Amino acid sequence: MEFWKMATHAFLPTKLWSGKQFDGQWSAGGPLRDVVEPATAALLGHVALADPAQVTRSAAAAAQAQRLWAAAPYETRAGVLRRAAALAETHVDEIEDWLVREGGATRLKARAELSIVTRALHEASALPSRALGEVLPTRSAGLSLARRRPLGVVGVISPFNFPLYLAMRAVAPALALGNAVVLKPDPRTTVCGGFVIARLFELAGLPAGVLHVLPGEGDAGAALTADPNIRMIQFTGSTAAGRKVGETAGKLLKKMSLELGGKNSLIILDDADLDLAVANAAWGAYLHQGQVCMATGRILVQRRIYERFLEKFVAKARALKVGDPAREDVALGPLINAQQRDHAAKIVADALAAGAMLAAGGHYRELFFEATVLADVTRENPAFREEVFGPVAVVVPFDSDDDAVSLANDTVYGLSMGILSSDVGRALKLSEKLHTGLLHINDQTVNDEAINPFGGVGVSGNGTSIGGPANIDEFTQWQWLTIKGQAPAYSF
Repeated sequence: MEFWKMATHAFLPTKLWSGKQFDGQWSAGGPLRDVVEPATAALLGHVALADPAQVTRSAAAAAQAQRLWAAAPYETRAGVLRRAAALAETHVDEIEDWLVREGGATRLKARAELSIVTRALHEASALPSRALGEVLPTRSAGLSLARRRPLGVVGVISPFNFPLYLAMRAVAPALALGNAVVLKPDPRTTVCGGFVIARLFELAGLPAGVLHVLPGEGDAGAALTADPNIRMIQFTGSTAAGRKVGETAGKLLKKMSLELGGKNSLIILDDADLDLAVANAAWGAYLHQGQVCMATGRILVQRRIYERFLEKFVAKARALKVGDPAREDVALGPLINAQQRDHAAKIVADALAAGAMLAAGGHYRELFFEATVLADVTRENPAFREEVFGPVAVVVPFDSDDDAVSLANDTVYGLSMGILSSDVGRALKLSEKLHTGLLHINDQTVNDEAINPFGGVGVSGNGTSIGGPANIDEFTQWQWLTIKGQAPAYSF
């Protein structure tokens, strides 16, 4: 019998969501899409895809519900966020299981993702009681104030790779600050990246209509971006898709936050501890099968230690077990689908044709792709420039510190970089020359917390950040307010 027919989950029972979407209640919708476990191709259930008409209805309903939600006492909004966090902690095993089965995450990755989700909810619960304005000096009698006001309805379009967190990091602060939200999760991870969030806030007491979760294809995303009731789009995904979102939102003068791709470099200087360097490089390159925007896309190694590093790194890659994370303890699970697998395989083939050396891996079975090492990669090699989004490590030698800077900056992206060195002063000096939104000295490139502003430069974003102190800036707008005891008597 299929998993979805026999599942009896306490938090998110299959009969509640299968064949549905969430518009404040669990409602039947458009055509059904299978929810499939990538590791086994097992059927987990069905979701109802939203069409543009449903997006329009939800955006209008959210705009109406938002007014009452924004007017609610701050304690009310904070209480909903706190209860959602408590529910996430209570149902951790069930939510983790969805991340593993639907998202292809290893248990380690799923636990880490759920941990940062609960922290994000706790952090967001403090936003409603934050001071949201300033008293300004004025030349006239009275008061001059600048205050932050909710935007209205925020549209969130989230990806498959960290489906729960990359949706929640926008949904939670947007709601906390008095906005309504229409969330379109990636249809490949609708349950763990969408319906889990709907259920958390439903059980936490969020008023109906303030949050809508609408799985859908590209036409639903386009409708969300264009709808006049949507005042802001927060998009996380590929640069190619982000350009389309940005083009539509820009034409409509709509606020947008674009968190896009990356080709991130980890610079390993010749004074770095080799064993630590190998551990950091492997984590950055292979976490969640490399399906991370911050993944270490280039491992730049100083030539004096290059051969020794490569030997140890290849041994590490060959030792990483690949398999079904729901049924065994593995380091790498499946890629999300065949399209992603074929993309990674093509880059490996093109890299080898351009002169790279296949030092480890390079093969796959179904959606399980081996931890792969491409060595001796040059600037001209396609693997040097293209974002792989698969478990493919690209190792590049360099000579001087200036060479490392030149190689790291030789990209249109600018999301995350790392430097490994026993000399922090040397690393700091080098770091001043790097073009990147996130920078880690003595750590690899995949890092995020619930309290840091997250954003890239170049084509990794549009200059915005999300998270921590950036959330108030992103999910509210300034209003200037003056108050006088009596209207002035103007001269004409």
